[in-house]
Amino acid sequence: MSGADAGNVVGGLPTPKGPYSLSVTWENLVFVSGLLAVRSDGHEVKGDVREEAMVVLRNLETVLREAGSGLDRLLMVHVYLKEIAELPAFNEVYEEIVPRPYPARSVAGVDLPGGFRVELAAVAHR
Repeated sequence: MSGADAGNVVGGLPTPKGPYSLSVTWENLVFVSGLLAVRSDGHEVKGDVREEAMVVLRNLETVLREAGSGLDRLLMVHVYLKEIAELPAFNEVYEEIVPRPYPARSVAGVDLPGGFRVELAAVAHR
């Protein structure tokens, strides 16, 4: 990919366990792969949708900052929840962390790996 830059070691976050990058930049865009609630020390946070949402959003903030962007530059967020009924709880945390005006967003209920309840992927401007 001419003009693209992929990043795997970002702000101390764990290296992906699969064949993908945490983020890829293309010109003034940052594409962030699906992030789970894994802290920089490798500890997996599972079970409480609010706590997972907090960790995932802070991880997203770290990835964006390392790529020269930020939560205030988000264009699109894809939210994947194990239980779609937990969307109101997720939204409480999301509204605390993501600044207005909110980016475009999609939400889906999916079977997430490893017992996680929240996964996020995003596109931002830098």
